[in-house]
Amino acid sequence: MIKYIFGFVLLLFISCGNKEDILLPKADCSIVKEVVDLSPIYIFFRVKGKDTLAEVNRKNSIITTNWIFNIDKRLPLRLVIPEVMKLQQKKREEKEHRNELALNYYSYADSIGKNLAFIPFTNVYYKLKKPIGTVIFFNKKNQILLENQLITKEKLRELIDNLPENKANNFLFRFDKNLDFGSYIQSKIFIQTLEKKMNSNEEFIY
Repeated sequence: MIKYIFGFVLLLFISCGNKEDILLPKADCSIVKEVVDLSPIYIFFRVKGKDTLAEVNRKNSIITTNWIFNIDKRLPLRLVIPEVMKLQQKKREEKEHRNELALNYYSYADSIGKNLAFIPFTNVYYKLKKPIGTVIFFNKKNQILLENQLITKEKLRELIDNLPENKANNFLFRFDKNLDFGSYIQSKIFIQTLEKKMNSNEEFIY
């Protein structure tokens, strides 16, 4: 069993004697504190001329293990999510060495607990299109809109907490494709900490 131990804010990737760094997202709580039996996957922030690129390194990934996605917080979702979708699909389509217990997690730094933390996303299916329905939208300014009206986290929490159980899952989550990955993780953690769990397995990146 392999435990996952890295630096607090800066994740170092060592390859062929060279050190590279990933600036991890930060949040003020830990959804999951420890993952064992894992393989790390790295998505680096790169700049080429005026273009920002997402560079994937999954050399050490083993299909039967938990996958930890270490993604630079500066990258926009429009670059990150297509790469994540490809890797998700590869794992889902595996037949010969499939492990139903192997999950996928994003890593981030818990700034309060001073530890590396994880948020699971195994069952999330990403859609690169605009949703139709009752939408909670996290825009690129890190604001929340409910049905095109600005709403605070506190008001949204109150609204959802007061909903009947059978109504809580009627919302669709949309994230602006230009939202940075660090803000995306903070938004996902907020959703995870709502009293009524939102069990929708689709997220719209548009």
